[in-house]
Amino acid sequence: MDESLYPHAGADIARKRRELAPEPLNAFKAFSAAVFADGALPAKTKQLIAVAVAHVTQCPYCIRGHTQGALKAGATQAEIMEAIWVSAEMRAGAAYAHSALAIDTLLHADPPAGVSA
Repeated sequence: MDESLYPHAGADIARKRRELAPEPLNAFKAFSAAVFADGALPAKTKQLIAVAVAHVTQCPYCIRGHTQGALKAGATQAEIMEAIWVSAEMRAGAAYAHSALAIDTLLHADPPAGVSA
């Protein structure tokens, strides 16, 4: 028996979502369609952004769905991989940037007795 942390989002899950909350589901689908439609940014660019964001949020469903969406919108495999590298830099960069919080705490902390900063 496959006990994956992430179940396959198949027809049974889709049906249950629809049964439990059809109006929000329809609103979300309309919102998603509007967001990913060509506009000031082409759909391909939007899907590449979504691929990068999905990797930062680490949502396996979003990674798969938006990778497929990017391919369907005309993105190349190389473009998708570059988007993933952008996400890696942003995640690592955020960790580095947020080190300012730890450094600020260290600068304002009293060292334990007998220990020098």
